Amino acid sequence: MVRKRQPDIPDVGYANPDGTALGIEVTTLESLWRRAAPGRHLVGPQRPSFHLLFLVTAGTGTHTVDFVGHPLRPGSLLWVRPGQVQQFDTAFRLRGPLLLFQPDFPPPGTAADDPFGPAVWQLTARQHPLVEAALRHLAEEYAGLPRSWTAGHAALLAHLLGALLHRLTLPDLLSAGVSAGVSAGVSAGVSAGVSAGHAPGSSLQEVFVRFRAAVERDFASSRRVDDYARTLGYSTRTLARATVAATGLSPKTFLDRRVVLEAKRLLAHTDLPAARVGHRLGFPDATNFLKYFHLRTGTTPGEFRRRLTDTGASRQPRATGAE
Repeated sequence: MVRKRQPDIPDVGYANPDGTALGIEVTTLESLWRRAAPGRHLVGPQRPSFHLLFLVTAGTGTHTVDFVGHPLRPGSLLWVRPGQVQQFDTAFRLRGPLLLFQPDFPPPGTAADDPFGPAVWQLTARQHPLVEAALRHLAEEYAGLPRSWTAGHAALLAHLLGALLHRLTLPDLLSAGVSAGVSAGVSAGVSAGVSAGHAPGSSLQEVFVRFRAAVERDFASSRRVDDYARTLGYSTRTLARATVAATGLSPKTFLDRRVVLEAKRLLAHTDLPAARVGHRLGFPDATNFLKYFHLRTGTTPGEFRRRLTDTGASRQPRATGAE
């Protein structure tokens, strides 16, 4: 039996429905599902270049973010960040407000700057009305935008979004967040580091933020901590102190987890041979990639892919976008 080749994970770009360049859309899950004709473009894995943030007000379902399936119910708040691989539940039953926004739309210094933040929160009876009110205010201002909106209108929406995102960094919400992506430990460590006194403006936190951004940019071309230290102008000791303070992990472990995550994404959502997956991630040959993957996951690339196939959690039909 010849297995049909599957395409790569489709990258989904951002576009406002009316063709403007506002950088944010305030809509609903129901509207997105209908627009996707009806939802067939959403059930396959996608890697959006923008943020999706939604609150479930009715229905139940599962949303997958980087290999973690999150069961959702009323009061669940879910955030998919740019570059993460997401997948909607085929039995779509969720309702609620939805924000789609570009990475540079929120003001700087919000939770949008953290690519490893929590993926989902289950809001308490006290938190839920506050978050819902913030979303409702955004929706009302967005609905009232004139056709010829100005930079002032965009700034107002950006600040309202920033206020909502700042709420998500408050201690009571951070403790309720569930992480996805590189690892739950990375995100929990970042939050713990900030709350323990490594505020965003402190030197160690700044070092880590720069290192994290460099890893996200260059993980496929370098897996050597020395390279990042030299490029960023820090000693490896300073880089280690900053990364341990923020995440509880060494810089090498943090970097390796990012490489392994991307390998898992490609193995799960494409039919690329393991050798080509390794080549994309900068490995000179298949043997080198196999040893690296096995050492860090306890399994081979082929075994990882077969397990997903056996459990029915592997590749889905191609999705063409949510615009």
